[in-house]
Parts: sequence; C-alpha cells; structure tokens
Amino acid sequence: MTVTELVPYEDALAAYDPVMGLEVHVELGTKTKMFCGCSTELKQDANSQTCPTCLGLPGSLPVVNAIGVESAIKIGLALNCEIAEWCRFARKNYFYPDMPKNFQTSQYDEPIAFNGYLDVQLEDGEVFRVQIERAHMEEDTGKSLHVGGATGRIHGASHSLLDYNRAGIPLIEIVTKPIEGAGVRAPEVAKAYVAELRELIRALDVSEARMEQGQMRCDVNLSLRPHGREEFGTRSETKNVNSLRSVERAARFEIQRHAAVLNSGGTIVQETRHFHEDDGSTTAGRIKDNAEDYRYFPEPDLVPVAPSREWVEELRKGLPELPRVRRNRLREEWGISEHDMQSMLNAGAVDLIAATIDAGAGAASARKWWMGELARNANEAGTDLASLPITPEQVARVTALVASGDLNDKLARQVIEGVLAGEGGPDEVVEKRGLKVVSDEGALGTAVDEAIAANAAIADKIRSGKVAAAGALVGAVMKATRGQADAARVRELILEKLGVEG
Repeated sequence: MTVTELVPYEDALAAYDPVMGLEVHVELGTKTKMFCGCSTELKQDANSQTCPTCLGLPGSLPVVNAIGVESAIKIGLALNCEIAEWCRFARKNYFYPDMPKNFQTSQYDEPIAFNGYLDVQLEDGEVFRVQIERAHMEEDTGKSLHVGGATGRIHGASHSLLDYNRAGIPLIEIVTKPIEGAGVRAPEVAKAYVAELRELIRALDVSEARMEQGQMRCDVNLSLRPHGREEFGTRSETKNVNSLRSVERAARFEIQRHAAVLNSGGTIVQETRHFHEDDGSTTAGRIKDNAEDYRYFPEPDLVPVAPSREWVEELRKGLPELPRVRRNRLREEWGISEHDMQSMLNAGAVDLIAATIDAGAGAASARKWWMGELARNANEAGTDLASLPITPEQVARVTALVASGDLNDKLARQVIEGVLAGEGGPDEVVEKRGLKVVSDEGALGTAVDEAIAANAAIADKIRSGKVAAAGALVGAVMKATRGQADAARVRELILEKLGVEG
C-alpha cells in the first residue's frame, strides 16, 4: 500500500519498539585493489584502472592484498571482535552490469572478525553499546551512470554507462546485531554509531571514510514491533545512505512510515528503499520477500587466510588511542564539559583544535577561534572546518600574535580573513594589511589627547568621577587608529591624562 501521511514520531514510538540493523561498507585506503595491482586513485578517466583480474577475464588469477587483510584485522580489534584463526573468501554469485565477473569475491559464513561491540556516546552523555555481528572483507563493484532520465536512476534513463575503476577496491562490511532498546532515541543511536565508527576508521588510518565520496556508506535496516512482543517485525533496508544526518533522518522516516502502514492494517513489504536527501523521505526499490540465493561457494582461486596469533597480538599492541578514549582524555586536559566536547565533535573541530594546541596555542584560544570565527566562515561557505584554507599551525600563530599584544581580537579576525582569502600566512597578512597593534606611546598619547580635546563634555564627566564614560573616549581612539590601538593601554592613558584613578 502507499502511505501519504506519516504517523507523528512520538505516536509511533508510543505504540511500537524500533529494531535496527546497520550495515556499513568502508572502502579501504590501500594503493591497489583487493585482488590485483590496479590503482585505487580516485577521479581518473573511466575504465583506466582495470586489468584482466578485476574485469574477470578468462585465465586471470586473484592475489589477496596483504594491507587489506591487515586493515581488516585492525578494524576487528578496534571493534572488540574475535579474530578468526582461519577464514576464507567465497563467491557471491549474481548478475548486475556493474559486476564484471558476475560474482563478488566476499566472505560468507567465515568472516575474519566477529562477535564484537562499539560503545557510542549520545549528545547528553549517555553511552549505548552496539553489538557487532561481523566484519568481513570483500571487493567493491563498478559504477553505473544512468543517462537521459530526470532522477539519475535507471528508471526513465535512455542508456547506462559503466565505469569499472571502482570494481575490486577493498571493502570492509561491518554488520551490527539487531539493535534493540533504543526506543525514541533509535535514530540518534544510528547516527552516533556511524559517527563513532567513522572516527574509529580514521584513527586507525585505514580509510579517509569520506561519506560524501562514497568511501563509507550505510544501509539502514529497520522494523517495528508492538510493545511487549519479542518477535521482530518485517524489515525495510534503506540502501547507501551517505551522511550522518541522513542516517538519522532515514531511520526516523522509516519508523513513521512503518507505523502508518501497521496502524492502517497494512503489511510491511520486505524491500530495499532509496533515501532522498531533499526531503528526508524513502521510496521503494526492489522486493526482497525471500532470502536471495547467491549460491555462495568457496573461492577456488584463493587460499584461506590464517593470521597467526603473534601477528594479531602485534597489531593489537600497535592500535592507536581510540577516539572515545582520546576525547575523554582531551576533555579532562582542556577542562571542558561533555556538552562542549560534543559540540566540537559535531563541528568536526576536535582534531583541528588538538593540532592547534600541539602547534603552541593555548587550549582556550584554540577552541575560541575554531568554534567561533572559523566555524562562522565554514557555515557561510557551506563547507566543513577541515576544508577551510587555513592550517592549525596558522591558527596557532594568530593566537601567538594576540598573546604577544601584536594583535587584538578585531585585528586577528582580519588576519584570519586574509589567510582564508589566500593572501598568505598570518605574518604576511599582517605585513601586507598593516594590521599590527599601535603600541608606540607617543602615537597613542597623541591620539588620546585628540580624543579628549574633541570630546570635552565626556572628559569632564570622567574628571567628576564617572569613570565608565571613559569607554566613549576609548572608542574614539580605536576609531582613529582603525582598531589598531591597545584598548587597555588607551584606557589607562585616558585616566592618567584626566587625573582619575582607574
């Protein structure tokens, strides 16, 4: 049935418990593909990074990428998984044009990592444990480009083009166990899980995990069951969701849609769904009434993978500090609240602030500039902080110029503006724009004398004891010096010249 009106979210959760399953595909950042030596470099000419092996031509033989296996083990260890002593690849047989071999080399019932968990922290500080079913190795498919339609999908297109550059790129698929008990916070848990997983992947340095580039994508499986019932409902699978916000929106929409179908006496269809970024809705893809028969069988051209326990333990010892542990340490070092840390995490500022502190800035100053002026610039440009054309070292230099008295905050903002505009580093911008604070006592004294002479009535008020009126004279001096005077010193000089105690 078609649902035109969604059930209000709160009403849906009053009647049903959501159960989720999240499947996340991560493209590994290896230099070559999973089973051949072709480059994985992005944005190359279509079909320029292919060979007989990744195209599945007769007589070609695959060889496992050792770095791909190592990356898979690192991910498994970071997810608190057991690492298989022996596992192997399988052929997942199905036909689709972007599968040049007509099968995908994957892992079926013998994954390299299994039975783990990831603790994720929600915005109010609550920690929710997501159980991990498995993490397994496989290869990516090619890319189809549907031409001539209005939606970019195959329906309505006049023809399709195929680019096999991506076919064979190493993937890790991470599959959760059913996520129960999240209740009204289920969409938030889904978003937090994918966010934490992305941070973990980046910390391991096995992938950039840029969702907007397809390096990390999430399938959101969701079902509802009436309160008190143990049996799971029929699920939908929203495919290839590619942003944190969209993961949350997809889960929320499906909860409301499922509830509308069930409340009206309808039956949920087990199917794939497409997510639409413009309005946060999903639409039907293909029916999945029964488990598909992929005719899995062991890959005959690849030997089993049997990582030694010594190697696994060596990799375990080499794991970096994991994101949640690091954030808690930084939060204590910086003396900030959970809420402040969450705000910085949401803004993508934690690593930038840490790098700025490492470059010599004070913690408070680093946070101030990244979460203030630079965040404002990023919002106006419609980009993220990490994409701004300014480095943590340059921000640290700006803070040093402020600390030394060479710049005040107003001038520092102009320096940052210049750096973002491509005018050079902070010192170059200061030099080119003539932005240093006027600290010469003679020049300041002259400016103060002129301000007093031009504002005699205000000067008399100050002499009579109304010291607060000095702010007006400070403002006049700052205007005269184009904001380049040291305001604190200007105030001191005003009071000295008027014979008033500060």
